[in-house]
Amino acid sequence: MKRTSGLLLHLTSLPSRFGVGDLGPEAERFAAFLARAGQRQWQILPLAPSSSFVGDSPYAGFSAFGGEPLLISPELLREEGLLDASELDKAAAAPGRSVNYALARAAKNDLLRRAFARAEHGLLDDADFNGFLAANGHWANDLALFLACKEHHAQAAWYDWPAPLRDRRDEALREYGEKLAREILFHKFCQHRFFRQWGRLRARLAEHGVELVGDVPIYVTHDSPDVWCNRALFKLDAEGRRTCVAGVPPDYFSKTGQRWGNPVFDWDANQAQDFAWWTARLLHHFGLHDQVRLDHFRGFAAYWEIPAEERTAVRGRWVPAPGSALLRTLRKRTGNPARLPILAENLGIITPDVEELRREFDLPGMHVLQFGFSPGAARTPNAPFRHEPLGAVYTGTHDNNTTRGWFEQELDAQGKKRLERFVGSRVSAADAPAALLRLALASPAAQALVPAQDVLGLGPEARMNVPGLAEGNWSWRLLPGELHPSDEAALADRLAEETIFYGRTGEDLELGEYSPRHD
Repeated sequence: MKRTSGLLLHLTSLPSRFGVGDLGPEAERFAAFLARAGQRQWQILPLAPSSSFVGDSPYAGFSAFGGEPLLISPELLREEGLLDASELDKAAAAPGRSVNYALARAAKNDLLRRAFARAEHGLLDDADFNGFLAANGHWANDLALFLACKEHHAQAAWYDWPAPLRDRRDEALREYGEKLAREILFHKFCQHRFFRQWGRLRARLAEHGVELVGDVPIYVTHDSPDVWCNRALFKLDAEGRRTCVAGVPPDYFSKTGQRWGNPVFDWDANQAQDFAWWTARLLHHFGLHDQVRLDHFRGFAAYWEIPAEERTAVRGRWVPAPGSALLRTLRKRTGNPARLPILAENLGIITPDVEELRREFDLPGMHVLQFGFSPGAARTPNAPFRHEPLGAVYTGTHDNNTTRGWFEQELDAQGKKRLERFVGSRVSAADAPAALLRLALASPAAQALVPAQDVLGLGPEARMNVPGLAEGNWSWRLLPGELHPSDEAALADRLAEETIFYGRTGEDLELGEYSPRHD
C-alpha cells in the first residue's frame, strides 16, 4: 500500500460540448489537473450502459462488462475522420450545471450512427475491431444482440419477448442474428470505440502517474444480457421473472430500507460453475482499472433477500453468501497476489462476518467522515481516530450530501460541537469542506478520496445521488473551467501543498497490525 489521495468524480460530471461528460479532451484535462494537484488516484462510478428507464443510474446499467456509449467522445471520433466539424457544432449543447440525459442520448446516438455509417464498409476487415471482438466476444456478442432485440421489440424487457427468443432457442437466435445483423454490428462498433477511447485515457493517466479506481456493483439489472444469457445463476421462475429481489434493510438512508429490485444470485449454482461468470466479470474490471471498489461488499458475506411481491425492503431476510469461496477462486485466477485490487465498500449494517471476510483477504475498507460526528460515532470506524491504515477515507461518497450540504442540512448542533472540538476551532458552513478535507488527508488511512464538489466547497445543489429517490440523480456537472480559475494553477497548487504536507505523495507504507475491531 502507498499513502495517496485522489478525487471522486464520475465521467458524466465533466464539462463537455455535448451535454454530458465523456472520454474526450476534458477527461484528459482533468487527468492533468490531478497530476498538478499531487493526486495519485481518480475514482469514478460504474461504466455500464444505462438508460432513463432506470433513472440513468450507473449502478443500474444493463451490462456487467460493457461501456456506456454516452461517454464516447465525438471529438475523438472526429480525429478518426468519422465525424466533421459541422456535425459536432450542430450537436453541441450550451454549458450547464446538470445533464439532460434524454437530450444528450439523442444527440450522441445521432453522432454515433453517422460515425458508424462511415466506418461500416471497412469494419469487418479492421484488425483492431476484430481483435477487440476476439478478446471480448464472450460478452460483446451477447450485449449487441440483446440491444438489437430490445430495439426490435420496442424496448420490451427480454422476459416479455416471444418465448423462443426469451428462452434463447437456437433457431430464434439464428433468425434474429440474421435479421438484425446491421444493428448488431452498430452496437459492436460502439463498444469497440468506447474501449479504444478508454485505452487512450488510461495511457494519459499512466503518463501523469494517476491510478484509476473503478466501481463494480454487486448486482446486475434484471433486463440485461447477463441475466438473459445466464438465467440459471439467478433466482428466477420458469419464465425468467424474479422470485426474490435485492435491497438493504432500514438504515441511515431510509426508514423502510431500499428495495433495489435486482434479481439475487443463486449462489449454489454460481459455486457449482466454479464462479466462472463472477471471475470473468472481476478480471475484466481489473483490466480496466488499477483498483475496483466492490460495491455492497457485505452482500458477499450475507445479503438481504426480499420476496419479489413486497413493495418495500422491510420484510426481507439475511441469506448467507459464499464470499470466501468466491474470493479464493478469484485469487487463484489472478495468480495468488498478495492482495487483490479490491476496495471493499463496507458501509451500512456491518456484522462481524463481513469484517472477517474482508480481513481474511486483507482488503481495505471505507471510512466516511460525515458519519464520524453523530452520537456514538466515536465508537465506529468512521471517527477520525479509528481509521485503519489499510483503508480508504472519504469526506463523503456519491450517496452522501456534499460536505457543505451535510453541515447545513444534516449535522445537528451537538455534531457541530464535536466537529469543532476535533478541528480545534469554530467551523462555519463555508469552512466545513476544507475542514473535512484536511481531516481526510491527515487520516492514518492509506487512501484519501474526496468528491470534487468538496474540493470546490459546493452546497447541496451539487449532490450526486439521494438513495431511494427515483428521479433527478446523477446529473450534477462541473462548469467549464471551474477547476481552472483565472489563476490556472491556484486550486491545483493549494491542493498539492496540502497533499505534500500530509504525506500523501505515494510512498510505500509499512502496515502493522490492524486497528482494534469495532464490532
